[in-house]
Amino acid sequence: MSKILLINPNASEATTAMMADIAQLSAPAPWQILPRTAGKGPLMIVNATELAQAALEVEDCWREAPSDCAGVIISAFGDPGLERLRALSAVPVVGIAEASMLEAVSGGRRFGVATVTPDLEEPIAGRVAAVGLAHLYTGIRLTEGDPRALSGDAQALEAALAQAVQRCVDEDGAQAVIIGGGPLGQAAIALAERLDLPVIAPIPAAVRRLAQLMG
Repeated sequence: MSKILLINPNASEATTAMMADIAQLSAPAPWQILPRTAGKGPLMIVNATELAQAALEVEDCWREAPSDCAGVIISAFGDPGLERLRALSAVPVVGIAEASMLEAVSGGRRFGVATVTPDLEEPIAGRVAAVGLAHLYTGIRLTEGDPRALSGDAQALEAALAQAVQRCVDEDGAQAVIIGGGPLGQAAIALAERLDLPVIAPIPAAVRRLAQLMG
């Protein structure tokens, strides 16, 4: 059995449990997902300052985890601490943003991001550029209202994200749309299943990416 460390940079145990369930359902049979939660910080990261601070929490989670993990998933869409952990770790480390972007552009598709956090628009664009995919990025479409309040209402969240996905396709020409956020994991799964559009759920994408890297 391979132990896979899943780090939630948001300081919410409930969100971590949801992410871990999604990852375990997506994982190969021999994998055991070991979830860890940021020790401090917001329950949901919604701006660049919180995202930058979360990188320190990610490293702390990694240092406190069992040393025999075979891979690591960073489950926040800004991939906080990804490069640092890759430099420190002897095993593959993936972030859900990078993994979902790489999956979205399969076959040369143009892709957009639908999400709830307007103050993360610039960091998300930065991740796109860092992965080398700016030429295929159609941009971001956002839901309205407070992201933390919206995320607490599953039905409203799914409906709002569905509209944002449609705008990515209809107005921006996206051929695939990523639901941009680890805490949006359940909504991402639901939309990927029910919409007649190529919707990428980032946590399963990260699991698939890690499986590729682990061979």
